Formats: sequence, C-alpha cells, structure tokens
Amino acid sequence: MKVTRCIIYSILFAVAALAVSPACAQRFNDKLQNRPYADLRRWHLGFSIGIHTQDINFTHNGYQTPDGHSWYMEQPSFSPGFCVNGLFDLRLNEWFNLRISPGMYFGNRDVTILDVNTAESDAPLKYRQNIKSTYVVAPIDLKFSGQRFRNCKPYLTAGVMPTFDVSRKRGDYLRLKSADMYLTLGLGFDFYLPYFKLNPEIKFCFGLSDVIDHKRTDLADDPDKFQITQSLTKARSNMVVLTFYFE
Repeated sequence: MKVTRCIIYSILFAVAALAVSPACAQRFNDKLQNRPYADLRRWHLGFSIGIHTQDINFTHNGYQTPDGHSWYMEQPSFSPGFCVNGLFDLRLNEWFNLRISPGMYFGNRDVTILDVNTAESDAPLKYRQNIKSTYVVAPIDLKFSGQRFRNCKPYLTAGVMPTFDVSRKRGDYLRLKSADMYLTLGLGFDFYLPYFKLNPEIKFCFGLSDVIDHKRTDLADDPDKFQITQSLTKARSNMVVLTFYFE
C-alpha cells in the first residue's frame, strides 16, 4: 500500500510540474540558459549510473505435503543494487523522444521461507535464501517533456524493459527464470549544466510474467527442496530505480 501511494504521489507531482512549466517558462526564460540548442539535435548519446531495489511478490497455492507441511515465502527487507546503462536518444518532435538504454543491473533479494506447520514444534522451520541477480537489460522508453524554464525541464517516461539474468544457480530452494519483461513508468528532470545535461530520474518497474522456474530438474535427487517450489503458483518481480543520466 505504501509503495502504491508513493507511485501515485510521484505521478501527480510530475503531472503538476508539466502543467505549470509553460507559465514558469514565460516568466523565467529571459534568464541566461545553458546549452540552449541541446534539445534540437536529431539524436545524441549518453550514459547513466544508479541504484535500485528489487521486490518479489509470491502467490501461494496452499500445497501441503503428505506429512502436513506447507510453505510460505516472503521478502521482508530490501537491499540496494547498482546499475549502469548506455543511452541512445532520438528526438521525435518538440515534446517526445525515443530512448534506448541497454545496460547491467546488479542486485539481490533476501527471501524468507517458512514452514507454517507448527503442530510438531513451537519454532517452525525457517530458511533464508539470498537470490543474487545480474541482469542484462534493454529498456525502451517514450519520453514526454514539459516546457523548459531556465535550466530545468520536467518529463515523464513510459516503456518496457526486457531483462535476462546471467547469474542463476543450481540447487537453491527457489530459482528464478532467466528472462523477464517489465512495464516501466518514470519521472525526472533535465538540468542543463554548462557542458552537459544531468537528469535525475525515478522509475517504477512492474514485472509482467511469472519468474519462478517450476521445472526443477536439478532437484531430482532432493525432493524436499522441490516441495517449496510446488507451494507457489507464481511470483512477479518489481523494481524501483533511481538513475542519474549524463547527456
């Protein structure tokens, strides 16, 4: 609920910024501007660095073993990760740009796996798994910009982000699929500095597919571990990314 509220407030703030930017532009654009022709180029290159957090939402199916055990999974906390991207920006018109920013995301998730059957003990079995990920990503975004005032311009982005994880391990309690697809919504500001543009941006990424690998041939000799995977119908991944673009 708190994450949803944060997203709604962020989007409302960005829409308000875009709405008032023309009035602010008329009042302040008589001031000295840095890089006044930067946005007129047909295309340009850049790069970005940033941090992100990864979340995973589990959907349980109520599976129970013959001896009465069932399992519940959750991610109780968030760990920051690191990301670096290149950038290709194509100007479509005064308001819209197409942006492609391939790169790498390095992060992890700490997942708690709990045996919810307490009939035999007051202290149920609990396992922890750190799911490390190294994503190769290729975000494609449509950028909608407000009007520039002084050396600042707000913008919104929407797009998709295909990912491929190159760091999967065998034998873990849970294993995620290599490929995933995210729907992305972002907001940020272009700050025009004397020699380049600096763009701080926050982006919300919503996974569109089930990321759990249900076909665990690597656990053929360890059926107890496979019971944990059998307890899940699906799981979807989400991210929040704070990025700084240099253009």
